[in-house]
Amino acid sequence: MPSPLLSDFVKAYDVRGLVPEQLNVDVAWALGAAFAQSVVAPEGAQGVVIGHDMRPSSPELSRAFAAGVTAHGLDATLIGLCSTDGLYYASGALDLPGAMFTASHNPARYNGIKLCRAGARPVGQDSGLADVSATAQGLLDSGTSTGPVGAPRGRVVEADLLGDYAAYLRGLVDLSGGRQLKVVVDAGNGMAGHTVPAVLGTGTGLPELPLEIVPLYFELDGTFPNHEANPLEPENLRDLQAAVVEHGADLGLAFDGDADRCFVIDERGEPVSPSTVTALVATREVAKLVAAGTPAADVAVVYNVISSAAVPEIIAEQGARGVRTRVGHSYIKAEMAREDAVFGGEHSAHYYFRDFWFADTGMLAAMHVLAALGEQDEPLSRLAAAYSRYAASGEINSTVTDAAAATASVRRWAAERGAEFDELDGLTVTHAARQDAPMWWLNLRASNTEPLLRLNVEAADHDTMTQVRDDVLALVRGER
Repeated sequence: MPSPLLSDFVKAYDVRGLVPEQLNVDVAWALGAAFAQSVVAPEGAQGVVIGHDMRPSSPELSRAFAAGVTAHGLDATLIGLCSTDGLYYASGALDLPGAMFTASHNPARYNGIKLCRAGARPVGQDSGLADVSATAQGLLDSGTSTGPVGAPRGRVVEADLLGDYAAYLRGLVDLSGGRQLKVVVDAGNGMAGHTVPAVLGTGTGLPELPLEIVPLYFELDGTFPNHEANPLEPENLRDLQAAVVEHGADLGLAFDGDADRCFVIDERGEPVSPSTVTALVATREVAKLVAAGTPAADVAVVYNVISSAAVPEIIAEQGARGVRTRVGHSYIKAEMAREDAVFGGEHSAHYYFRDFWFADTGMLAAMHVLAALGEQDEPLSRLAAAYSRYAASGEINSTVTDAAAATASVRRWAAERGAEFDELDGLTVTHAARQDAPMWWLNLRASNTEPLLRLNVEAADHDTMTQVRDDVLALVRGER
């Protein structure tokens, strides 16, 4: 049987493939051996920390990967069940490269691997993943299934870092002094069912917090029997929205399958925009540094091109410096490291923290929201309103045959209206407020993997947003 073609499922930032047709124990071994050769050994690291999610295939695949690592004389530290940000914690705290076995929100027949260098530094196509893939493909094609002859074997050790991870997050955001909050958490049968009790409860022996947690789908089940563990899709939030209202809760939290993203629902059952969460957390992180004596002008916060216009406005109002980047965690992480930014937020609900090795953690963002809500008496809807200023369309996908032609058509349409342009990531059009027309902006980006154009529109009011959205969609879809 021919070896799988790794380029079919080694993506720009991670590995994501069907089990066992693409990702199986032989492939996992080869990828572990290649990671050891191409990334770990050249950096001088002595081992790799490996974690996995709740998918049925994850334990076996992670151990096969560990065998590939140890075949090259490096140690493998297995931390077992964890969230992706739990693996990042382990990589940072142990100063080791890491591998997380997860396919995030993908269906049960998928699995994947997220790789990082020591200190949770990212590994993508341009930062080592292409080399790992090529080396692993060579091992598979040659039929290699054991380590090199005579090579010293590394050790496999097991460690439970869940309590350390929980304590570390508790040390970054103090939740002990706030008012009592009732919180519905939808874990989607993913890893939040493992981490939320540890961080927000007393599961790891930490002191009790003023939180009443109402659990929804905390049972770890990689078949996702209740709904897909992808809170980006509105239908996957409906159970949480209903439960928040039913229980009279103060808020709801929804995590994706590997619990690195978190969505927030207010007390009315309405979603809180990730841009709103970005602005709220940015305000808190800037204020913390200023209180410690850092001039606000020396503080950088990163956001991407589809974040609400309110985000850079609020960062500037705090006296801090906003840094705009392309969409995607590799760009965010690189820019954060370059700018030594205290925080970064994406409209996809990924949130990055300097205090967390510039890595993303939905749990820490959720804790900031809980702290902000608990420190005052207003409901979340009113608290969030201070950080939400404009009407947004959300991301709308359109299938197109000629993305360049459709984009050019939108550019001509916008030029006729006196708008300004930039092409940092796709086409961003900005129409400043004038006497004859309110402010609006849009971003149109082509998918890297599908014949799609992705549209985001925001405006000063709902009517303007709707008009711009509909006009642009008509152009993109060839309806005018």
